[in-house]
This record gives sequence, structure tokens and C-alpha cells, in this order.
Amino acid sequence: MEKLLDVKDLTIDFRTAKGNSAAVRDVSFSLHDGEILCIVGESGSGKSITSLSLMGLLPDNGEVSSGSIRLNGEELVNKTDEELRKIRGNKISMIFQEPMTALNPVFTIGYQIQEPLRIHKGMSKQMAITKSIDLLEQVGIPNPKEKINQYPHELSGGMRQRVMIAMALACEPSLLIADEPTTALDVTIQAQILDIIDDLKEQFGMGVVFVTHDMGVVAEVADRVMVMYAGEVVEVNDVESLFRNPQHPYTQGLLGAVPNVDDETQEMKVIPGSMPSVDDDIPGCRFHPRCPMAMDICKEKKPQLVRSGSENAAVRCWLQEVDTDDSSTVTSSGGFENILSN
Repeated sequence: MEKLLDVKDLTIDFRTAKGNSAAVRDVSFSLHDGEILCIVGESGSGKSITSLSLMGLLPDNGEVSSGSIRLNGEELVNKTDEELRKIRGNKISMIFQEPMTALNPVFTIGYQIQEPLRIHKGMSKQMAITKSIDLLEQVGIPNPKEKINQYPHELSGGMRQRVMIAMALACEPSLLIADEPTTALDVTIQAQILDIIDDLKEQFGMGVVFVTHDMGVVAEVADRVMVMYAGEVVEVNDVESLFRNPQHPYTQGLLGAVPNVDDETQEMKVIPGSMPSVDDDIPGCRFHPRCPMAMDICKEKKPQLVRSGSENAAVRCWLQEVDTDDSSTVTSSGGFENILSN
């Protein structure tokens, strides 16, 4: 199957008062048409920075220092702003985490949906209005002919997020990036947004990179999962295999921290410590200061991302080199079925 997106050895540096710091280190992954890849991890793990780099939207002090990002075989790294503007909103679109800050408060939602249609598709004003109404109807907004003339502040949070999805899908992109699109929404609206994204993915056949820290959302929508920690990929697997048998201690910790709805007496588990700063120089495995299974080698030598079981599974952990049952223990979170039920 042809790869829609192919990211290889991506490293992203930020210029700081202390010099250059790597926020993302040697990240590689791929995505096919019609597939949803979830990128998960705590805040500061590099998820959002990785997704922003795909759009060429890094902050002014950030840059892709090495690596490759190919969309349908076309290299995106080092493209000019003008070249990227022709791709953004057309071949690649993004749903941002907070629609109230992503939408322009001084323009109607109709105007903001019509803009990419007129720029990228060359539609007339009337054609763009008609298409915008259809898009609002597709994402479940009632009375779209009336809503199209409203401003963002006149809509609820869930409605604004639906508008963001309509904008992202306006030009029928081949790649959709969703950066925690349900974080600020209640669970009912969250479920509706996830259903909309899944339905539209099936309808348009696009690939989706879905950034989240919510393992329940991962269980609901993902085909494959990429777990990031401190700017590095620590585990990749298909969603069911990852939930049934997580290999990396960090993945096990994330799943163990999910409450079990069937056991009210279960004590909430946490991962001790906190995510290191990008400036922190940690020898060996970057997770070893927080890892309950850390060995001497973990503190001295950096593990490589190695194949684990199937061709599409990989893990960055020295436990893969040691004959121990701990590396394949399923967490007490109850596995895939319990997470999905949450």
C-alpha cells in the first residue's frame, strides 16, 4: 500500500537563552490512506510540536534541523512559506485544540469556511457559500443557513469545534491533523466529534494524525498508536496489541493510570516524577529516572527503537534485551476492553 505520509529521523530544535535544545529527536513514522494514527504522551512529550511541523507551523524560534517529511512522496521540509501556503488547508488540514483562539472573532464562520474554498479551489462567492452550508450540515450543525452568518462567540464550544472540522475538510485534504480536538469538550460532545471525524475519514478516505493524551479516545478511534516521551518515540503498535500487551514501562504507566470503571476500590496509579525539560541532559534512557524497572544499563546507554514482535511494532527499551516477564505484563487497568468502555 502506498504511504500517504512518511516521516523519517525528524529532529526539531528550539533556540533558547541556553542555546539550541532538541524538543523532538529522531522521530520516524508513516501513515496510509484511510488510517488513524494516534500520537500519545504527557504534556511536553513532543506530540503537538511534531504535528505542527507537518504543517510548517513551528514557532519562530523552532526549526526542523534534520530529517524528512514526505506527503505522497513530496518533500515538505525546507519548502518556502509561499509553497506551504498552497498545501495548508488544501492537501493538509488541521483541527486545533481550542477553536475559540483558532477562529478569527471578527469574521463570520461562513466567511472563514469560504476562504480556503475560494483560494484553493477557485470557487465563486455563491459556490463557496453553498459548499459551506453543505459542510456545516455534514458536521451536524443545525440550521446551517442561519449559523453561517454568526460569529464564533455566538456558538457553543462544541459548535465551534464542528466549525473547525468543517473548515479543515473544506478542500477534502488527503491528510487531517487533529491536535487534541476534544480536550475542552464534555464527554457527550466529545463522542459526537469523534464519530464525525471517523465518519468523514471513511467518506473521504483521508489519513488522520490524532494527537491526544486521553487513552479512552485512543481506544475509540486509533488504528495504530505512537507513544512519545520527552521528544522521542518509545513504542509503536496497532491499537489492540498495545492495549493488550504494552511493552514499554511508560506505556504501561499511562494505561495503569486510567481508572477502572468496574472496580471502585482500585487505587489510582500514577507515574512518579515529571516530564523532563528539553534542556535536561539525561544519560541513557530518558525515562529511567521515573521507571520502576530501570537497570544500570538504562542509566548509562541510550536504547534504540527496535522491532518488537510484529513488523509494525517497535519499542525503545532495554527490557527487550533482557529475559524478564516484567516487559510483557499487561497493566491492571483491565486491558483494551476496559479502556474502550471508559
